[in-house]
Amino acid sequence: MTQSSRDTQTSVKDVALIVGGGPGISSSCARLFAENGMHVCVAARNPDKGVLEILEKTHGVRRYACDASEPTAVARLFENIVQDVGNPRLVVHNIDGRVPGIFRKNVIEADPVMVLETVRNSAFSAFLVGQQAARLMLANEPDANGARGTIIFTNASAALKGFPSSGAFAMACHAKSGLAQSMARELMPQGIHIANVPIDAAIGWTQEDGTRAHRLAGTTVDDNMADPDHIAKIYLQLHRQHRSTWAFEVVLRPWVEKW
Repeated sequence: MTQSSRDTQTSVKDVALIVGGGPGISSSCARLFAENGMHVCVAARNPDKGVLEILEKTHGVRRYACDASEPTAVARLFENIVQDVGNPRLVVHNIDGRVPGIFRKNVIEADPVMVLETVRNSAFSAFLVGQQAARLMLANEPDANGARGTIIFTNASAALKGFPSSGAFAMACHAKSGLAQSMARELMPQGIHIANVPIDAAIGWTQEDGTRAHRLAGTTVDDNMADPDHIAKIYLQLHRQHRSTWAFEVVLRPWVEKW
């Protein structure tokens, strides 16, 4: 191997794709992954959000428009990323999926149209993203750890327990967990690490004044909310785990969370 080919090989960056773009987990992951030498892409229905524009300027993050509940849109997203930067080795599906009108609706009140939309946005979009990611990762050359890639699904405590007046979200989260488990059993023996990460907490992200807060739960007090910067560190650690100890399900919650 010539010196120039060695330099080219060592300069190749992993490609990371985060599906779902916002100021919390997605932004924290984008910053951390970029700071660790990855080409980072973020896909969102609205890629012109201010927080994503800032990430492009500060960390070189590429922005893509995509409705992750539409099969053709997801297929096109992956095609564009391969063309622009190459096959992804790390994909994070970070979409909650709930539509606003479905919050706190009991089983009698829940609008079936909103229930179906919640499932499409969450579990079905996870399937679409996972399917395209797996197709591409199977073509990746194994790295020094024998891994071809990592697919991480952000989930919620509703994946572990169905709360009252939350049937649609519980159904979507349980479906996402089942998808992740099936994918893990199918793909981990082929070198693709699958991780399901239920987060049992409100997520408080850093505001302009330096405090951490959640739009519904208020301002964090004594680390009573999950910090997205530390969630991102867990995701990066999952991507780097040795294959002899790949974690499938990692439940994250603050130290004071009642469960």
